[in-house]
Amino acid sequence: MLRTGGRQASKIQLRFEGKCGTGGVSTMSTLAGYQFSTRTPVAVMHVAATGEANILRKASARCRRMLHAANNSFPSSSTFGLHLHPLRHRRDDRPTVRRINTHSAAAGSDGGNSIADSSCAPELPIGGAPSAAASPAPGNVGPLGPVLLAVAVACAGSFAFGFNLSVINGPLETIAADLGIAGNKALMGLIVSSTLAGAALGSLAGGGVADSLGRRVSFLLAAAPMVAGPLISAASTDISAMAAGRFLTGAAIGLSSALVPTYISEVAPTRIRGTLSTLNQLTICLGILAALLINVVLPAAAWRTMFTAAALPAALLGVGMLLGPESPRWLASRHRDHEAELAARRLWGPLGPAELGSSRPAAVATAAANTGRVAAADVDSSSSGMAVAPQGGLALLSGPAARPLLIGVMLFAFQQFAGINALVYFSSSVFRQAGVTSDALASAAVGATNVMGTVIAAGLMDRAGRKQLLTNSFLGQAAAMFAMAAGFSLPALQPYAGTIAVVGTLGYILSFALGAGPVPATIVPELNPLSTRGKAVSAAFVSHWICNVMVGQTFMSAVQSYGLAPVYTFFGIMALAGALYVKSQVPETKGKTLEQIEAELRTGAKST
Repeated sequence: MLRTGGRQASKIQLRFEGKCGTGGVSTMSTLAGYQFSTRTPVAVMHVAATGEANILRKASARCRRMLHAANNSFPSSSTFGLHLHPLRHRRDDRPTVRRINTHSAAAGSDGGNSIADSSCAPELPIGGAPSAAASPAPGNVGPLGPVLLAVAVACAGSFAFGFNLSVINGPLETIAADLGIAGNKALMGLIVSSTLAGAALGSLAGGGVADSLGRRVSFLLAAAPMVAGPLISAASTDISAMAAGRFLTGAAIGLSSALVPTYISEVAPTRIRGTLSTLNQLTICLGILAALLINVVLPAAAWRTMFTAAALPAALLGVGMLLGPESPRWLASRHRDHEAELAARRLWGPLGPAELGSSRPAAVATAAANTGRVAAADVDSSSSGMAVAPQGGLALLSGPAARPLLIGVMLFAFQQFAGINALVYFSSSVFRQAGVTSDALASAAVGATNVMGTVIAAGLMDRAGRKQLLTNSFLGQAAAMFAMAAGFSLPALQPYAGTIAVVGTLGYILSFALGAGPVPATIVPELNPLSTRGKAVSAAFVSHWICNVMVGQTFMSAVQSYGLAPVYTFFGIMALAGALYVKSQVPETKGKTLEQIEAELRTGAKST
């Protein structure tokens, strides 16, 4: 099969199988990513076989002659002429892994005919081969219905996340009066902070659970307290029961906040993985907006009904995961090959198992070609092509897992210290200063802007890429913060301070929703290797919750001590630093399989 990639390059992928006439030994060879450019020929051949080395050499000779014939069939112009490299073989005959690595050598004058032919060569049929460059990634050729259903069920956890965090805002004063703590700011704050504390703890513990028990079982474990917590709060008659219910809810939120993006990244097709991952942030925003709307529709005295409603999406998550599939990638990493194949077929169609098994070798071959050296990741052929990497917490602190871990922690730190939650928590007071007296209207404007921006980001994620969206998002947040700081501090702008505050707030929220909101939760699971993905994503969300609490607890005191303009200036500086960090340190993951991303990070490849 010959593919031409346009004016700049041509790509050929060949796969041939056959039986030699002597001994009946089967051979199979795959050219994964055999790429030729007009000036710099690159040839990387990944060969897997059973049999003797001389059969492989003869098979490769036959292949090179076919490639040479294809070269002669092209016009001899500088645009389309193909220049081939013959290949040199090295045999690796270990007991558990048999593979042959081939590397490019100096070109011969015979177009690859230097190795004698064999009688078995004509029997080798030609067909398409899986490769990182040309073959479809898992799910790219199958029906999308099963994937969309699995993602929708997982996103019920995200909806519950947003709803439970925001449902308390409207009726807090009424709840305090009903529980006998009216006027006690410390105990009222406990109702809010207990949820955040539980979320931090849930995120910290969730990674080990997800990596050891699997994504599906972890979702079920999260759904139970996510149902029980709101019901306990709804039935509470004192502050202790309310705080316990809110803490339990927070722990479930923390666990699911890391699980949802991890699960989506592992089941989504590569071509729309960014778009589907954005649904995590979108459903969080929809949950927040739903809580705001229920606060408008129902009176504050009906707060018990509000908490009862919060248990519904969690129940949907539990029921859906009871019937839903496990992540095929996680199953394969645990050597549960038969279950992995069934899950892959259920999610990605009939070709799912083959694509799952071939993704790792092709990704490693492509990464080796990109970097010019052999991949450092070892591949265990007995585990459906998935890499075997060290397990445990120490694996996060050294080796190839350290860099993506740091990126995840830093991205969420910049996200929070750029001031998003301070602006959301205190947007009502900002709007009141601008003359907008309705807190519900102010909150609805912020929520609607957040949803609208996230929908736009979903359409751009797999087009513009994660890195561009995130960089521009931080720059937009910095510009909005600097504009509001100038409006609050410069005498010439004082008459327009209210308008600047409203426009700046909405502009900031829109910028956040276009990148800094959805991208970190999308890119962190993509960057981290499978063996430590759950722990690394959990560590990133621990950073999120800790920084969230720090900003929420210090914002008002900082404003009282230094004024609003200096605090907003600090947020703008942090957003600007976030843009610089993304530009210099964060690789692009658009259009790459998870295995290819992992292989490139292991070999030190930097995405453009």
